[in-house]
Amino acid sequence: MFRWMCLPCIPLLLISTLTSAQSPPGPAANHAADGRTLIWSDDFNGPNGSPPDPKKWVVVSNDSGYGNNELEYYTNRPANVVQQDGSLRITARRERYVGKDGQVRLYTSGRIESHGRFAFKYGRAEARIQIPAGQGIWPAFWMLGNNYTRVGWPKCGEIDIMENVGYQPSKVHGSLHGPGYSGSHPLTGVYTLSGGERFSAGYHIFAVEWAPRSIRFYVDGSLYETQTPKDLPPGRHWVFNHPFFLILNLAVGGNWPGNPDATTKFPQSMKVDYLRVYRLKSHSKGQIE
Repeated sequence: MFRWMCLPCIPLLLISTLTSAQSPPGPAANHAADGRTLIWSDDFNGPNGSPPDPKKWVVVSNDSGYGNNELEYYTNRPANVVQQDGSLRITARRERYVGKDGQVRLYTSGRIESHGRFAFKYGRAEARIQIPAGQGIWPAFWMLGNNYTRVGWPKCGEIDIMENVGYQPSKVHGSLHGPGYSGSHPLTGVYTLSGGERFSAGYHIFAVEWAPRSIRFYVDGSLYETQTPKDLPPGRHWVFNHPFFLILNLAVGGNWPGNPDATTKFPQSMKVDYLRVYRLKSHSKGQIE
């Protein structure tokens, strides 16, 4: 997500208006013919009411706001993060919640990370997701550089595969953040559904294909954005050359989406059918951790 300094994205904007496509759920396909090798996945098929697989995910519990003035407390409760009916459900709720630090929040939600469990360098990451809707609702599927605890953000790099803000129900954003092109000045593009269709109406597949000198963004198989080192501001450098880990979260409020208002309905859930990572034939030397 546009973490730590999240403001509306204005410069370096690529805009594409394309038609959406729905794909049925199911087990991971055999993509050998097109050069893909599945290296990691989660179909979230655990027992109803169970947390995501702890061998693959860390369920975050904090109310840091991540520098974005977010309003939620991320909890590890089933009420906020749970496997149900073959999908992961991350649910935002309007409720009074007192955290371990004694701070009171009026919203709860969920965030999971593969940090310390899985990270990779180069390949394709995709997830089939149905996002929620409403003013102040901010779902995201993204990646953060595995070295962020050592070098900090944005030097670690950030790849936002999908972000949506509630006041743009037909749009998702794909962005890159790094030193000198972060916060309100990322490399970014927008995918817009045709005919006023809303992303919350059904599942869509969000993906990136990450190579040493390019990152391509897709929705439902349609390429809508490509970023390369040539797109960087003068004097800036490409930081997408080391392993990244995966994040799924549903934020409430913040600098970019604004806060919920009287029109926002709760609870709201982001449903994730699956998440898969592939090595691509052209990136056969990519790292896995």
